[in-house]
Formats: sequence, C-alpha cells, structure tokens
Amino acid sequence: MKKLEDYVRSIPDFPEPGIIFRDVTSILQDADGLALSIDGLLKMLEGVEYDLVIGPESRGFIFGVPVAYAAQKGFVPVRKKGKLPCETVEAEYELEYGSAVIEMHKDAILPGQKVVIIDDLIATGGTIEAITGLVERLGGEVVKICFVMELAGLKGRARLGDYDVESLIVYEGK
Repeated sequence: MKKLEDYVRSIPDFPEPGIIFRDVTSILQDADGLALSIDGLLKMLEGVEYDLVIGPESRGFIFGVPVAYAAQKGFVPVRKKGKLPCETVEAEYELEYGSAVIEMHKDAILPGQKVVIIDDLIATGGTIEAITGLVERLGGEVVKICFVMELAGLKGRARLGDYDVESLIVYEGK
C-alpha cells in the first residue's frame, strides 16, 4: 500500500524558482489518498478530548468536516472577512506580502469548549496563530492542531508556541 506522501504531487519552481509546491489536490482526487489523510487525522485525535473541529477556509473545510463527521463533533468554519452572515469576531494577520482578516461567528464557540484545529498545510503559521487567538477570545481552549502537511523550513510551528501540533507529512524545506 502507498504512503500518504506518495499521493502528493510536487511541482518544482512554483510559484517562484527554488520553491517546491506541494499539491494537496492530488491527495484529494484519489480515494485511497483521501482515506489515508482523513484516517491519519482521526488517528492523531485518538485519546484527545474535544467538543468541536475548526477549519479555515478553504482546505481546512475539506479535511475538517469529514473528521468532525466521523468523530460526531460539530464543525466551525473560519472564513475570510465578509463571508459570514451573523455577528463575528475577527483577527488580522500578516501574509508574505500584506495582511488578511479572518472571521468566525461570535457564538460559534462557547466558554470552556475544547477545540481541535485542522488544516491542510502549515507554512509560516500566521493563519493558525490568528485562529488560536479567536478561539481564546471566545473562551475556548485549543487542545490540538493537526495538519496534513508541514513545511518545516518556514518554521510555522514555532509561532504556535506550546500548542500540541502534529502533521501527517513533514517536508524539511520551504
């Protein structure tokens, strides 16, 4: 049987020379690759006590929803500013060139709820750092952060401090 890494398409020199782009869509389009990724994320959560799964737009939705469904937990989407219809809380974070704002519904997390954050990739860690701030502002507790892939060379894990962070695949480069 193939390993999850075998389903990742690597594209050299994209988006710029010297960068290897790790394409998650090649995991998703293969039934076995998709199953390996969701099963791997669920295995990471064995023994973890949590109430909700949180996933950022858009690939955090793709991986977070099936995990929430299988674990019989609720799912909370984190979206780009202006996409949610009710009262929201927001956080601004830095991108490589500029900044962005994410939001979640103000009533999505109740004080004391334990949450797991799931996303496809950790690079610099800015998005997830912003999400942890939103969770804590609402009174929630982040008990685990799970990724399908990690670009260790960008040191995103360091921005997440003492959180329990785990990745299915770790690439040493950028």
